[in-house]
Amino acid sequence: MELLQVRNISKVYRTSRSAAEFRALNNISFSVREGEFVGVMGASGSGKTTLLNIIGGIDKPTTGKCVIAGQDITVLDKSRLAQFRIKNIGFIFQDFNLLETMTLKENILLPLALNGYSAAEMERRLNQLSADLGIGRVLAKYPYEVSGGEQQRAAACRALITNPKIILADEPTGNLDSNSGKALLDLLSMINKKYSAAILMVTHDVFAASYCHRIMFIRDGEIYNELYAGESRKHFFDAIIDVVGVLGGEAYEPGFPGCAKH
Repeated sequence: MELLQVRNISKVYRTSRSAAEFRALNNISFSVREGEFVGVMGASGSGKTTLLNIIGGIDKPTTGKCVIAGQDITVLDKSRLAQFRIKNIGFIFQDFNLLETMTLKENILLPLALNGYSAAEMERRLNQLSADLGIGRVLAKYPYEVSGGEQQRAAACRALITNPKIILADEPTGNLDSNSGKALLDLLSMINKKYSAAILMVTHDVFAASYCHRIMFIRDGEIYNELYAGESRKHFFDAIIDVVGVLGGEAYEPGFPGCAKH
């Protein structure tokens, strides 16, 4: 079943001092099914983060619509959009976005507290998720007292605490070392399978992209190509590198574990 429908989305920015226009997205359309893990790749300035911001309700498209779980979010006012986001969309950012003055537990529970959940229900959800994500022992600590990997796990826990229908991840491995990055990708894969949460991940990391079911490549604000995973992640990894080579631009291309570096 289709969970996300992006239909003819365009985004045009206009400068205040001239009539010049910059078209960040140009009539993009695609769908994401329930439980699908989709990656978005493209060079800097291709429009991938703009697309993620529109799907997350952070930005508005110039034209087109974005339908999540049957609701076109582009027509919602600020109050209704905020409520919809809390209940249906989880966010995982590159820089974690944890509040330094709050413990990890308080950071994770914040979306539920803002939405009026009972203390008992918040504790129930936290206990289950923190055990699954392996951060139960550090919940009382502040972000600056734990590792980057533990901060990212806490951010993932916060994204999941509301039982969202879709998780939007913007370069989630960007600030992590290779070991912590792989651990997070394994975590996202587990979340995708166990909780059946759809994931849309923007990344320039080919290894991270190889965890996805499908990759959409964006070029100059348009979908340039799509790749679907097969039975072998190694073959998928190689196919992604081939497309990235044609597209050009930046891409982190580590060697696939157990193989020679490309």
